[in-house]
Amino acid sequence: MRSHYCGEINESLVGQEVEVCGWVHRRRDHGGVIFIDLRDREGLLQVVFDPDRAGIFAEAERIRSEFVLKVTGLVRPRPEGTVNPNMRTGEIEVLAHELVHHDEQANEDIRLKYRYLDLRRENMLGNLMLRHKVTAAMRNFLDGHGFIDVETPMLTRATPEGARDYIVPSRTNPGKFFALPQSPQIFKQLLMMSGLDRYYQIVRCFRDEDLRADRQPEFTQLDVEMSFVDEAAVTNTMEELLRYVFKETLDVELPNPFPRMTYADAMQRYGSDKPDLRIDLELTDVSDLMSAVEFKVFAGPAADPEGRVAALCVPGGSDMSRKVIDDYTKYISRYGARGLAYIKVNDVGAGREGLQSPILKFLPDDAVAGIIERTKAASGDLIFFGADKARIVNDALGALRVKVGEDRGLVADGWAPLWVVDFPMFEKDAQSKRWMALHHPFTAPSIDDADALRAGPGDALSRAYDIVLNGSEIGGGSIRIHDQDMQAAVFELLDISDEEADEKFGFLLQALQYGCPPHGGLAFGLDRMVMLMAGAESIRDVIAFPKTQTASCPLTNAPGEVSAEQLKETGIRLRVPRTE
Repeated sequence: MRSHYCGEINESLVGQEVEVCGWVHRRRDHGGVIFIDLRDREGLLQVVFDPDRAGIFAEAERIRSEFVLKVTGLVRPRPEGTVNPNMRTGEIEVLAHELVHHDEQANEDIRLKYRYLDLRRENMLGNLMLRHKVTAAMRNFLDGHGFIDVETPMLTRATPEGARDYIVPSRTNPGKFFALPQSPQIFKQLLMMSGLDRYYQIVRCFRDEDLRADRQPEFTQLDVEMSFVDEAAVTNTMEELLRYVFKETLDVELPNPFPRMTYADAMQRYGSDKPDLRIDLELTDVSDLMSAVEFKVFAGPAADPEGRVAALCVPGGSDMSRKVIDDYTKYISRYGARGLAYIKVNDVGAGREGLQSPILKFLPDDAVAGIIERTKAASGDLIFFGADKARIVNDALGALRVKVGEDRGLVADGWAPLWVVDFPMFEKDAQSKRWMALHHPFTAPSIDDADALRAGPGDALSRAYDIVLNGSEIGGGSIRIHDQDMQAAVFELLDISDEEADEKFGFLLQALQYGCPPHGGLAFGLDRMVMLMAGAESIRDVIAFPKTQTASCPLTNAPGEVSAEQLKETGIRLRVPRTE
């Protein structure tokens, strides 16, 4: 169909006839001569339609953006003064001899229904090319560092990974079901017990959960595991991987080393375990200043062991109107906050007289002075306050920090990677009051004594680590439990009975008896990582054929119905909803 890609045409082909195929990127009509920039995956090529060739010129007049064309023509130099140095093909053009034969930005449902047309657009094709370059760079790095690419099963059994499983009925084992893997966690641990030493896989995973812009029911991750390592060995290697990938694909130099921050510090300073360090705003704890005030909105949470009163100082924020403050109040209500108190610092040198706020009358002089001093507020600043359970204050002010930073242009350019470490091992479920694993039940605690873990599970930290980039978690991992007694203690604390543990993880517990090396690993969310690198708004823009937020595919109309014969073969009977 073609002799060359568009982006391959150059001065060496001048005087030759070529055949090119692609999509109309841009059409221009200059005084009777029609110019078309023809696009394929390799780049753009200027094609010229001369009015002296009446037949082909008439066809060119009907051409519009994104038409699919095949052009046969003569390569010639561009006239003097029309060379385009910004194009690979900017010194030549093709005079069309033969021509063989719709594009606003549609809404997402239309784009996904006609995805094969949507993928023709330059930015979408560029996103997929970037994704390819990222995975190629990952493979190059890992292959060069002794990692072995191993596939693990797609049909497995349900495991407690924190989300609902997609289940698959078994025809040959009536009444039983496979589960699609939420991750290859157990299998990669078994590979370490098998002596593989270093494993990786770019793998599809599945989670039946409510979706957001950065979530999909099926997603891709780079999965890595290493033997005879500690946290530093894993994080240093993965840090080196990221630096290599960013340099190879974006020509970006990431810092060396990445900064590290404890979970407790991140929550205290930023209200989030994935803080965006490009925004130079921090939360300031003022609980001690509010514990004795008469204002119960502040005094109550300040005295509550599970409460918190925190402040967020916004430089230059005193110019915010009441409407803007009301909009921010509404914004944080989605995080459970019941209000948003504030103080405008009009003139810091004037004391109370230079402040403006509905809450000032409730605060004594020493509390006000302490707030100004601790937040380092200056004239023209605004101080927001959150007072409630610590979780609500952190969620609300953490989100407000990012929102204000974006709205007021306080997000610095560039890339801000961060390791977050020293997570709690367990957290209490608010309803059942049961201990839950903050990561997963195979994460090693920071203490080696199983009895000590049983005695104080709420105080235990885990040997987990998350990698954050520009406020998004792009990966996470941990050192794993390699001792059978410790694994049994964790199951016990998570209310997993011996019978349930044996049924679901008996093969893992048995494998631990045969000698297991200390091991750990990490998984990168490939979709989310490429989304950030591409500057896209949604991971759907970096996945060739994604699902919608209702976990459906408009292109193929999946999920769909199956025949009665298929249901019968797998022993499934549908319960038809009762209708009026």
